[in-house]
Amino acid sequence: MTKTTVAGIEKMVKAHGIDDFKWISPKSIIPRRWVRTKCLYGCRRYGQKACCPPEVPSLAECREFFREFRRGLLFHIAKKLESPGMRFTWAREVNKQVLALEREVFLSGFYKAFVFNPSTCYLCDSCQSSKRECHFPFLARPTLEAFGVDVYATARKMGYPIQVLRGYEEEMNRYGLLLIE
Repeated sequence: MTKTTVAGIEKMVKAHGIDDFKWISPKSIIPRRWVRTKCLYGCRRYGQKACCPPEVPSLAECREFFREFRRGLLFHIAKKLESPGMRFTWAREVNKQVLALEREVFLSGFYKAFVFNPSTCYLCDSCQSSKRECHFPFLARPTLEAFGVDVYATARKMGYPIQVLRGYEEEMNRYGLLLIE
């Protein structure tokens, strides 16, 4: 990728309201079983969302997926919500924002462009439990966690802040990834 191409992509990212991002080698992202186990035993919505386990590829398939890309942009979005109920509206809007970015990068010639949402999908008011029943299968994207990525280790390795939140009054540090080839 030339410096001009990189600058053009970075300009697109900023035009979509994402100012905090870093280039990353997707090959350095290794899905971990413990992340999926936390979904299985720690999420009350396990099996109820079309972009979450078990509706996503196996960990081996996720590892292979990341190996197919040479470049990616890890992006950071910090947000403090006024109330817990605001997270659904915020997630819906930020996910639409990153999907528009993915589309623009795709249309600029990067046909393999793929984005991981910084938050659970929430494009619909009530998510379907399978991709086959999804109302927007062409727009629905998983989070990095759904693909087994240890987001805490990845963010810290890139020099980003992240910590376990104890309540909704604390600022969230959310991360997404735009894969580019």
